Amino acid sequence: MAGIGPLTQDWEPVVIRKKAPTAAAKKDEKVVNAARRAGAEIESVKKSNAGTNRAASSSTSLNTRKLDEETENLAHDRVPTELKKAIMHARMETKLTQAQLAQLINEKPQIIQEYESGKAIPNQQIIGKLERALGAKLREQCFGLCGDHEMKCVL
Repeated sequence: MAGIGPLTQDWEPVVIRKKAPTAAAKKDEKVVNAARRAGAEIESVKKSNAGTNRAASSSTSLNTRKLDEETENLAHDRVPTELKKAIMHARMETKLTQAQLAQLINEKPQIIQEYESGKAIPNQQIIGKLERALGAKLREQCFGLCGDHEMKCVL
């Protein structure tokens, strides 16, 4: 290291401090007892429902009570018996299986099964496809779903 100049050392003290205690460490029992012995002021607040698995308010809220008192039937309309029988009858006349009919209308075989068992929610597009594929009018009767429901009377 020749030619750089005189070497000097920095003799200033370096102070390394501990980190300030975290919130969890401040609540530690040892720390609280040490603070009591030292005469420090300690504030303790009990939180309601702390450490329990209950909601903030255990009483029934207004919205929950309204929902409980609600009596309106909110079930979806299902395929009426007359329509499912008409689909089955037309399919049998054309000698198609459920899978073949589903392939003709580009739907899954499960859709045809649901319509024929009455579990499907009526869809006008699918019923229209079924009518074209089977060559039969499936919606010419009312089937009891007139009004605000999805299926309309086609007379």
